[in-house]
Amino acid sequence: MEISVALLLELGIILTALSMLGAMARRYALSPVPLYLLAGLVLGEGGIAPVPAAGAFVETGAGIGVVLLLLVLGLEFTVPEFTVSMRRHLPSAVVDLVLNATPGAVAGWLFGLDGAGILALAGVTYISSSGIVARLLSDLRRMGNRETPAVLSVLVLEDFAMAAYLPLLAVIAAGGTWRQALLGVLLALGAVLAAFTVSYWWGQHLGRLLSHPEAEQLLLRVLGVTLIVAALAEAVHVSAAVGAFLVGLSLTGETAQRARKVLSPLRDLFAAVFFLAIGLAVSPAALIPALPVALLLALVTALTKVASGWYAARRDGAGRRGRLRAGTALIARGEFSIVIIGLMGVRHDRLGALVAAYVLLLAVTGPVITRFAGTRPPGAARRRRRRRARTVPRAPRTAAGRPSPGGTSVSGAP
Repeated sequence: MEISVALLLELGIILTALSMLGAMARRYALSPVPLYLLAGLVLGEGGIAPVPAAGAFVETGAGIGVVLLLLVLGLEFTVPEFTVSMRRHLPSAVVDLVLNATPGAVAGWLFGLDGAGILALAGVTYISSSGIVARLLSDLRRMGNRETPAVLSVLVLEDFAMAAYLPLLAVIAAGGTWRQALLGVLLALGAVLAAFTVSYWWGQHLGRLLSHPEAEQLLLRVLGVTLIVAALAEAVHVSAAVGAFLVGLSLTGETAQRARKVLSPLRDLFAAVFFLAIGLAVSPAALIPALPVALLLALVTALTKVASGWYAARRDGAGRRGRLRAGTALIARGEFSIVIIGLMGVRHDRLGALVAAYVLLLAVTGPVITRFAGTRPPGAARRRRRRRARTVPRAPRTAAGRPSPGGTSVSGAP
């Protein structure tokens, strides 16, 4: 078997660079996602040091990365508890759609785009990046936070909306009829409903089938089934991420705990490749002319995402800091926006440049904003302890300076 020297060398350089960037981010308690995205911009076509031989591997690894991110995220929850959360957040999904699709549609109209272009830009501004948000929640150790179920419910409902949106956009962009578009939407929605029903009613059987005492067997079984489900989801124009998330939801108890343990290193590797791939897909030369409009659109839709997350977290009873954390966690855009522009083809080059700049801006700044939003300022915990110490009464003391037994005074009075 012949091995490509260029491929091995480029992959080695990529992984070493990602390791150094990750270590740098961890040193300052930051998520490495923005650095991975910027590394992709540097290494992509038109960048400082392109890596053409590794392009095919990175593209394939990116698809596996988003599948693993959502699989491990699904392992944190169970189908019943997540179903309850999703029902509660149907109003949140409506608010999210109205607040975030509208700026894109208005911008497309002002930009002079046709109907397909307006629909595409509305989808770009609406959909958050499931992959980036999933990694952020893990990096910032917020999986147990009160606002996290609200964030995940909004994300999954967005992905479900994409099941109807993507077939519709594909038909309209290709010049198809409304009948064809409606048929594609119905097929996709039927597939999502069937997958969720199977996960809800027969998930426990899947867990027993995949469980095995050997870590190697467990890894192969869970990963194999997840990739099959993800492929079937993509075949009917449903996000592979949704399929992977449903598989993760289906596994519970000890099986889920062991699966998280064996899958986490693999997830971290391919997740880094996924973020790198988003940067590789952007041409630096095309960004500069589109930056002013992209910056304005990014500012508006960052605020509308914060409002959406704030509303969703408030429905779960989260406090002000939790609502702010939920809103900022949803800011990042990524993989779906790239897919949407891919469906539009080469007829909308101007739109492609705008979306590339927009995605890169929010994919880089979103995680940074999320890191610092809703956290307590330095020294807040120390000041809080001091206030408590001043308000708690001290126990009476004896003549020797020791607390008197039972809290009595020196004279023994009660």
